Amino acid sequence: MKAVVLTGYGEVENLVLREVEEPLPGPGQIKVKVAGASINPVDWKLRKGELRALMPLELPTILGRDVSGEVVAVGQGVTQFQVGDRVMGLVDHGYAEMAVGQAAAFATLPPELELEPAGALPLVGLTGAQLVEEAVDARPGQTVLVTGAVGSVGRVAVFAAKQRGAHVIAGVRARQRAAAEELEPDAIVALDQPAEVRRLQPVDAIADTVDGKLVESLLTKVKAGGVIGTVLSPPEGAEQRRIHVKAMLTHPDARRLSELGEAVVKGQLVLPVDQRFPLHEARQGQVLAEGGGIGKVLLVPTGATSHAIEQGPG
Repeated sequence: MKAVVLTGYGEVENLVLREVEEPLPGPGQIKVKVAGASINPVDWKLRKGELRALMPLELPTILGRDVSGEVVAVGQGVTQFQVGDRVMGLVDHGYAEMAVGQAAAFATLPPELELEPAGALPLVGLTGAQLVEEAVDARPGQTVLVTGAVGSVGRVAVFAAKQRGAHVIAGVRARQRAAAEELEPDAIVALDQPAEVRRLQPVDAIADTVDGKLVESLLTKVKAGGVIGTVLSPPEGAEQRRIHVKAMLTHPDARRLSELGEAVVKGQLVLPVDQRFPLHEARQGQVLAEGGGIGKVLLVPTGATSHAIEQGPG
């Protein structure tokens, strides 16, 4: 099969399309013919070696943390899936024509959800949900500020916080205000506008999807005893202000992933897919995604026009 192999830490030139041996599913695993593989920030951070201490790679390796596709083989003991099922899930080595992962990390796609763009949902979907539900543990009536609210993880965090009954403030750049309004938060604050930040009343929690430096500038806006949940580096100075910081790593949750898929079908959650790139253009895809300011970028078997993962309300 063809796969995009990272030959060494460094720039995108180290991503090389190669013919490699197809993986076989072990006990408790399934093998999926990949229809869509998402490009996520963790991918280029791993490529550059920025996460070497936390997540060392055995090079050469294949990047890619989530996929959608069709089950082509099941391992011993797998009963929840059969060949032909349409699935999405968390994996390792997703930048390939075939991927293998634990069956427990996959969810069946709703019939109405297109197979290819569903590859954009697993990692960012579970990250956004777990950030709010586990790290922040948002409660009804609490005020939660979501930084980077129009990013893929931020969109899911806003959705999850609203589901929890929290008062949700979408933190964005001023130019993103119109996009933030589409998420229907209770309020919007332009975090690049000092006057707006000064007017922001203290919040119970921040769900941080941007970076520690931004959150450091917002520490005075978190109530004493409040919580900062983050998927990034914890901000300095929080402990001195009696703010609890909870960093998290995304973990598989097939039930929650299935629920997020249903939310997409119902039009409650939209993750824009900006562009698709065939595997042999993975370098261009990573460069575009790393530049930011766009929707999700997918790697697919063949090129396709871009659109959002969204369905009409139902």
